[in-house]
Amino acid sequence: MPLGLRARKKARARETARLVGEADGAAVAVPGPPAPARALAFHAQLAHGSATARVQGFASAAELYAEIARAFGVPPSEILYCTLNTPRVDMQRLLGGQLGLEDFIFAHVKGIKKEVNVYKSEDSLGLTITDNGVGCAFIKRIKSGSIIDSVKTICVGDHIESINGENVVGWRHYEVAKKLKELKKEELFTLTLIEPKKAFEVGPRSKAGKSLVETVGMARGTLRLRSDGPATLEDLPSEAKARAIEKVDDLLELYMGIRDIDLATTMFEAGKDKKNPDEFAMALDETLGDFAFPDEFVFDVWGAIGEAKKDEPGWKIECDFKAFGAAKVSRDSLQLSTTIGSVYLVGGSVEEAVRDVHSQVLVILRV
Repeated sequence: MPLGLRARKKARARETARLVGEADGAAVAVPGPPAPARALAFHAQLAHGSATARVQGFASAAELYAEIARAFGVPPSEILYCTLNTPRVDMQRLLGGQLGLEDFIFAHVKGIKKEVNVYKSEDSLGLTITDNGVGCAFIKRIKSGSIIDSVKTICVGDHIESINGENVVGWRHYEVAKKLKELKKEELFTLTLIEPKKAFEVGPRSKAGKSLVETVGMARGTLRLRSDGPATLEDLPSEAKARAIEKVDDLLELYMGIRDIDLATTMFEAGKDKKNPDEFAMALDETLGDFAFPDEFVFDVWGAIGEAKKDEPGWKIECDFKAFGAAKVSRDSLQLSTTIGSVYLVGGSVEEAVRDVHSQVLVILRV
């Protein structure tokens, strides 16, 4: 189904949106979001050095930053971002949407402010932007040999406060990246940056760390943080899901110049139960319409999600077809036909599989 149908579907969705939660004129109870896990407590320090504090009682990313600020007696606006299990400015260990139940939090606060003039000699500046979810955008990656790489006073971890005098505090990462992309070529522009406060040891401009895939299994579970919703306890993602989310994050950087594991996770969740890219595009329009993702990006993300579905364990169903003849199985976009033998399904519940197989199920095995 072509993505061109997205606009018509979206218009129909708006017309029928008022019917959600209603039936025959009577209100229907709609389940609310999962209850926040407020009993959890985490240890935290200021990255440049401090005593250890316990933070708890938070149900969102904004509340977490407020709790850290309260614990150390600093304004919440002074906290740039947090890293997990290291005080270094290590963007691979940045606190995003997932907080391991055994993670130690290091909060990086504002340090020296600096103004830097940059000459845009090429279209691409060579930097990747992310944000902390509460209004602070900063540099996550600098491409080797790029324009920004040649300006040694600009470092990974620097908060972007203004561009050519325009304050961008409170902007999302994609808005800051768009602003930088729109700057005219062959012109000088000014960045006002704030670097994180440092201890005696100064780390490198960027440092590789473990990827999301490599950190799977390091803790028993995770606390999922959201910028606009309650935190929820979740199981660790499977390796296939972790790889897909990281691939989506790579695509965000390629197409939009940003990295955001939380956003990548949200996109994966929006597409995991969709049957085709048009349904997926509609889901993105409903939940993340402000981003205005291009169709090419949506197709590539759909491909990454599809690869994860193939790698997820499925069900092997051994059936007796002698009395019933051929069986046809439909599960999501996967259709398999067979005469005598086994039927393989990717994902889904075995109950759904059994309903779709018109024969006597003899053995059901996990594969």
